[in-house]
Amino acid sequence: MTVIRDLLHSSILFWMAWVIIPIVMEIIPTIFDFFILLKRKISNKKPTELKYCPEITLIIPVYNSAQTLYQCIQSIHNSTYDNELIYIMLVNNESTDNSFEIFCQCQKDFPDLTINWMNSEQGKSKALNLALFNSYGKYIIHIDSDGVLHPDAIYNMVRRFEQNETIDCLTGTIMTNPVMIDETKGFPKRMLRKLEFFEYCQAFLAGRNFQSEFNSIFTLSGAFSAFRKSSILKTQLYNTDTICEDTHVTFQIRDMLKEQVALCDDAYFFVDPIEDINRLYIQRQRWQRGEIEVMHMFKTKGMRFGKGFVSDFVIRLLMYDHTFAFPRMIWYFALICLAFINYPVKLILQSVLIMYALYVVATFLLYLCIILFLSKEKTLLKYYARKWYLIFLLPLYNFVVFWFRFAGIINAIKGAQSWKMKNFTEEWNACKTIIKQDFQSINRILEKWKSEVNIDE
Repeated sequence: MTVIRDLLHSSILFWMAWVIIPIVMEIIPTIFDFFILLKRKISNKKPTELKYCPEITLIIPVYNSAQTLYQCIQSIHNSTYDNELIYIMLVNNESTDNSFEIFCQCQKDFPDLTINWMNSEQGKSKALNLALFNSYGKYIIHIDSDGVLHPDAIYNMVRRFEQNETIDCLTGTIMTNPVMIDETKGFPKRMLRKLEFFEYCQAFLAGRNFQSEFNSIFTLSGAFSAFRKSSILKTQLYNTDTICEDTHVTFQIRDMLKEQVALCDDAYFFVDPIEDINRLYIQRQRWQRGEIEVMHMFKTKGMRFGKGFVSDFVIRLLMYDHTFAFPRMIWYFALICLAFINYPVKLILQSVLIMYALYVVATFLLYLCIILFLSKEKTLLKYYARKWYLIFLLPLYNFVVFWFRFAGIINAIKGAQSWKMKNFTEEWNACKTIIKQDFQSINRILEKWKSEVNIDE
């Protein structure tokens, strides 16, 4: 017993148990990513200008989009791609606002654009499928109505297709709109939006850039993605049985058709920043639940967690995002519990600070990579580079997002898939109600015991 007690209180065992977590799960993979991204940036050849620009279709789903639709179409009109080669399809999914009036105004203000309106009353997936069957041209591009395109985004994406015949599917680089971030009133909300911008930059210019190198992009962003028409029409199109139809179609193209999915890192699409913490909570839960649903659809049979963990990136993601989520949760709570078994508080705090510092180092390495990939976009580069201080805050932001995603795992287990989810405030109020009811039940039991004791007396 003395040996076991000494071992439990050994500082060597302590550091092995706690510091190994960020090293194995974050630092080592990030260092590997860093060198792959450097290689990718250095080896990228300078693209040549297109001699011929093909006709394309832009599909924009519309649902109560009156506030943002005009700016979205205006960004298409102001793009460097020839407007006469662009066919725009607005697919309305039971809007109740004046989105149709905005469409009519765009037809008047942008006469050189071909814009059509289609009504669908069967949900977003079926609306997109309807648009696919009515599309024209060589490439089909999907964008959301609540964002704006960089002037060169369409041209850069088509050029990437034309100069890389092996690529059948592309996702653009999604960023939150810097102008809207700077106009945000209130320091907490503005800081939340800055962190979200920083996160998006890492997710696309680092994360998806790395995944693109190995054809392992998990999700084509529904906000801005593009397909060869000849490829997308070979799939089963958008699935109505999942809330992440963009992930489902990605799996179809990559895993079923065995075609290449890649990132076009110089095709930027700017979306509205997150409204508040409640919206962030719902968004990340939805992404997590959709991830689980799609992996279940495609990996129910033949999953091999031994050899597959090395060879199959989907299984690695499943293990990291879901299987390891529960041990990570236990690790976090165990740090608090250590204080109650006579571990020195100083030692615990040191371990937390060292782990946090390691996460900061990982964030800094990716920050350097993103600086390189933004080198051609001077305005974006300047804006991003000036947010260097967020390197020290992003690990904390990611920690909060982890718990939001973890809530998505729990809710996916106990509930049916739905677009309607409780936000953070609603979940918190429900939790307080349950705790209150539980304590009331305990109090009733105690009162009953007291009354019985008094009767006996």
